[in-house]
Amino acid sequence: MLLFLQSALVITGGAVRVTGSGLGCPTWPECTPGSYTPVPGQAEGQLHAWIEFGNRLLTFALLFAALATVIAIFRSGRRDLRFLGATQVLGILGQGVLGGITVLTDLNPLAVGSHLLLSILLIAAATSLHSRRHNPSVRTSSTEVRISRISLAHINLAFIAITIGTLVTGSGPHAGDVDAPRLDFAITTITRIHSASVWLLMIVSVFFLISRKLNYETKRWLIIFIFLAIGQGAIGYLQYFLGVPEELVVMHLLGSVLVWIAAWRVRLSVVRKPA
Repeated sequence: MLLFLQSALVITGGAVRVTGSGLGCPTWPECTPGSYTPVPGQAEGQLHAWIEFGNRLLTFALLFAALATVIAIFRSGRRDLRFLGATQVLGILGQGVLGGITVLTDLNPLAVGSHLLLSILLIAAATSLHSRRHNPSVRTSSTEVRISRISLAHINLAFIAITIGTLVTGSGPHAGDVDAPRLDFAITTITRIHSASVWLLMIVSVFFLISRKLNYETKRWLIIFIFLAIGQGAIGYLQYFLGVPEELVVMHLLGSVLVWIAAWRVRLSVVRKPA
């Protein structure tokens, strides 16, 4: 549930952006001065206000889920999961602060991008929790050094590609509000850099897949990753050539989440094994 809600926060954040609802609640922590919820007749528009407010409510649902997870971890006696559980609570609180900064800076693209990247890190931690929820695992000591290094390069390239993707988003349309500031990158140039990072990631992924001595789990998740990345790339090119339609933006965000989860599972399959 926690992993699902962390992923859903990214998708609903994208919905806020493509519907122009980023300042539907123009202040923080209140939605509008004097009220924590939308009020009739808001200048920003009632629909925009409720879309933005719904995204804020999801953060509270996430916090409750994270607290419930931490309680379950302590009750189970799983000390190996306590740090991961704590990162969820602290990270979600950090998301609330970053959300406030985003609103109070009128959707500054660097704040918006930081909001997304923190979600990506929390999704990684939630993926680790999900993969280890039934049985403890330990770090592998016998993993071939070469494979471990390729795996590290793979996960780092995946994160870099997503990070550059946030710069593309910060330079293009769908800022969340018509008056929101934009990054001063030429959209064609930053898009090509993002595309190059994805192609490099794909080359490393294929090289990784044909490496010897990969365990079954690593091969399985690498194949899943490659298929998801191909689909994600196709959506990216469609976005570019069709003028970035809103529906494809949301699909691309969903694809980013799925690709990142698969990349993280690849990394986990290399560095951890059942205890």
